[in-house]
Amino acid sequence: MSMKFCVGCGAEIHESAAICPKCGASQPGAGSGGGEASSTSKVTLAIVCLFFGSLGIHRFMVGKTGTGILMLFTLGFLGIWTLIDFIVILTGKFTDASGKFVSQ
Repeated sequence: MSMKFCVGCGAEIHESAAICPKCGASQPGAGSGGGEASSTSKVTLAIVCLFFGSLGIHRFMVGKTGTGILMLFTLGFLGIWTLIDFIVILTGKFTDASGKFVSQ
C-alpha cells in the first residue's frame, strides 16, 4: 500500500486519495495524473497564454485540441476564458490533456 503526505496538514494518506480525510485538503495530482508534472514549462505556457491566449495556442501546446479550437473560434470567449486560463496557469492548477499539472 503506497502512501504520501497531505499537502495541507502533512498527515500520511493513501496515494490515490483526492482529499485528506484528516483536514479535507484537496490533493494535487490525485486521479488520472498520478501527481506527475507535465513536460510543458509553466513559464512558457503563461507567456504564450498572455500573448496568444485568445487564439487558444496554449491549449494546443498541452494537447487540449478541442478546447483550443473553441478558443480559436470564440477568441477566448472575448478574452474572459483567456484571463481565467492565465490565472490558473500562474497558480499551478492548469493541467495538460492527460491530467498532469503544468507546474515546473
